[in-house]
Amino acid sequence: MSLFDVTPPRPGDDPTRPLAERMRPQTLEEFVGQQHILGPGKPLRAQIERDELQSLILWGPPGVGKTTLARLVARITKCDFIPFSAVLSGIKEIKAVMADAERTRRLGRRTVLFVDEIHRFNKAQQDAFLPYVERGDIVLIGATTENPSFEVVAALLSRAKVYALRALTTGEIVTLLHRALKVLNLTAPPELLEQIAIFSSGDARAAYNILEQASSVARDGVLDPEGVESAMGRKMLLYDKAGEEHFNLISALHKSIRSSDADAALYWLARMLEAGEDRMYLARRLVRMAIEDVGLADPRALEQAVAAQQTVHFLGVPEGDQALAQVAIYLAIAPKSDAAYRALNAARQTVASSPAFPVPMQLRNAPTKAMKEWGYGAEYQHAHQFVDAINTMECLPDGLLGTEFYHPTERGVEKRISERLAEIRALRKAAPDGNS
Repeated sequence: MSLFDVTPPRPGDDPTRPLAERMRPQTLEEFVGQQHILGPGKPLRAQIERDELQSLILWGPPGVGKTTLARLVARITKCDFIPFSAVLSGIKEIKAVMADAERTRRLGRRTVLFVDEIHRFNKAQQDAFLPYVERGDIVLIGATTENPSFEVVAALLSRAKVYALRALTTGEIVTLLHRALKVLNLTAPPELLEQIAIFSSGDARAAYNILEQASSVARDGVLDPEGVESAMGRKMLLYDKAGEEHFNLISALHKSIRSSDADAALYWLARMLEAGEDRMYLARRLVRMAIEDVGLADPRALEQAVAAQQTVHFLGVPEGDQALAQVAIYLAIAPKSDAAYRALNAARQTVASSPAFPVPMQLRNAPTKAMKEWGYGAEYQHAHQFVDAINTMECLPDGLLGTEFYHPTERGVEKRISERLAEIRALRKAAPDGNS
């Protein structure tokens, strides 16, 4: 008789059990997410299906299926399953579990020992598993939210394969919520389920908890926004990352910055942050605004936007949000110019509507003697051999001589650029034909 309950809990319709527990899948086909390690032909799936178990460390954020996957491994391979908490146990408990697993092995049965929060064990406690793992008395499956390279001792790490699990996508959580609605005998608008999924930030357990709490106040079998807001403990913001409201809000943010309204920009940015928008998407859009709407009126705007993008990538949520707010304010108050944007569009329009003029001979390289004889590079004027590095050589093809694409504004740095451009054009007209 085992000292521990080694039978994995079976799902059912017992309403007294938490919804997240009732929804645990019973097959790999029911398991949602982690296709990078569990998809057809992937190493972990093949290992499970061929019953070639080895010790594993499952590393990932909360609510992505680490415990569920460990239970599935035990169920599919017909192993006893012993859950073990690093929070509640010490060396004494480890020895008792190991003795039980050793007896079970002599009876011809294998044991999967699942250690939740394995990073909470100290070095001595982790080392206590080593002889049993080496002898094959147990298959150790550890779960951790921390980097195993830092939190799991090297000896144990060398005997286990580490698999990194990812936060679930919004679509994957919506799939799980649809299944849960059937268990709860409820219906819900698709956009409401998406709001729960966005709010849960990739954590399926959090999504189930919100749904379960909201279900207690559902009316006539229908989940309503008020119940979901109550379960979340905050006002729910209408948002759809792939739908109209997503584009409405990013449009509002962009146009507020373009209109130099810092307060409005902060409001729309906060709306998107609170609704769970992808921070890197926001960072990319702010970089675009720096190029498209501030441009050369303040060349540092692009530097600030790219720095914010790097900060968001480095710090993550929520610390990186402040970088997004900072650059949104910077862009809003910066002088505006779309002259460079319009200049490129004008150049493209000219390219599309005119012949492909040949490159003038004076701009062509002449790497061979024959090419020099043909006139390649003839009459080329090296700018640094002229006063102020200004020459009179034409660089546009003959069919476009005199064309001007870039017309800087008188705002910000572009005022100085405009003055410099006028100076260059005047010097080119007055420059001598020869060297100085």
